[in-house]
Amino acid sequence: MTKFSAFLNDETGAVTVDWVVLTAAIVGLGLVVFTFIQPAISTLASDIGSEISKAGSKMKASGTP
Repeated sequence: MTKFSAFLNDETGAVTVDWVVLTAAIVGLGLVVFTFIQPAISTLASDIGSEISKAGSKMKASGTP
């Protein structure tokens, strides 16, 4: 029983466990945030692509290289 008691009282590696839990929480929070803002990012990227395409068409029509 003394080995089991010693194991329970040993705090070696406790900081590592804290870091693992903290890192997992941060990654999870990042995934949740990304899930909510991803549609807006896709829409914005599409709008930017459309504007760039329009600008390119206008430049070709005006003869600007």
